[in-house]
Amino acid sequence: MGFFWSERLGRPASEPPSSGLTDRDKSLGRERAPHLVRAELEQRVRRVRAATEALCAELSAEDAALQSMTDASPAKWHLAHTTWFFETFVLRALPRFRAFSTDYAYLFNSYYEALGPRIRRDARGLLSRPPLAEVRTYRSLVTARLLELIESGQGDWDVLGPRIELGLHHEEQHQELILTDIKHLFAQNPLHPVYRHPPPSRTETAPLPVGYKAYAGGLLPIGKQGDGFVFDNERPEHLQFLAPYALADRLVTNGEYLEFIRDGGYQRPELWLSDGFRWVQERGIELPLYWQDGGENTWVTFTLAGLMPVSPSEPVCHVSYYEADAYARWAGARLPTEAEWETAARDRALQCR
Repeated sequence: MGFFWSERLGRPASEPPSSGLTDRDKSLGRERAPHLVRAELEQRVRRVRAATEALCAELSAEDAALQSMTDASPAKWHLAHTTWFFETFVLRALPRFRAFSTDYAYLFNSYYEALGPRIRRDARGLLSRPPLAEVRTYRSLVTARLLELIESGQGDWDVLGPRIELGLHHEEQHQELILTDIKHLFAQNPLHPVYRHPPPSRTETAPLPVGYKAYAGGLLPIGKQGDGFVFDNERPEHLQFLAPYALADRLVTNGEYLEFIRDGGYQRPELWLSDGFRWVQERGIELPLYWQDGGENTWVTFTLAGLMPVSPSEPVCHVSYYEADAYARWAGARLPTEAEWETAARDRALQCR
């Protein structure tokens, strides 16, 4: 993903970060009638489950079964795991529950230790069985049972409502993983397969000069408060002291990162953390992941639309922490801390391109 850089500590700051029903009530709709709460959940279940299947609709059975590295999983495994989650944590709590397959708990559990043994993560790509068609049937049946449950209103909705919401957020995380894992898989193929056609090309425009937005720092809240949905690692809210700092007002571009490369950035040990420079040397890293030399001083990158020219104005992505840190040092800056970034982004509206 793209990254910002931050000026070194000590720059004077001119402005601090800006600072009934609970969040959980609003997210689950408890201020309205229960049947409206369930109607919302039904729509979201349909939308999220359909989106996952659309991401995999054009994949062949071979595409969906392969695992390109230990940190990635086959698309077929993602399809089954997100279904197993709902079956295990929602449907299993109902009377007369019967699992689709007694083998699936072993095959499609990820890291839930309390639920028993599971296949090794690096062996997920060996699952030629169950076939993709069976996994799709599994998804259809579990989705249908989930929708029937929501429509019926049976069960304890103080428990089931939050569990379904957690499952939807969990599945949306796996939608991101499906795309990243397919991209890595297809990048290993010398045919450079196209997952989807590229969007219409945009006119290349030069980025604006970098500016900095100052933040006053102080003893500031970090983490989530209230009862709205969050993952467990976002709690508890706590106070953390931040010295005054400033963040760049836009992302680092490919063109700026190319300047770092052309200035010998990957060969200069003074720019790197010691572990990072060892990583660069041992693995022969010279470019961001998916970049290739296109010849005649041009660069191409592998994308979900196949090989594409590197756009100088686009944000640089697929760089490691080590690379981002070395670039920031080369640029006379540093990376922001997690607490600095969270504080700066806390009250910003999300803007999608």
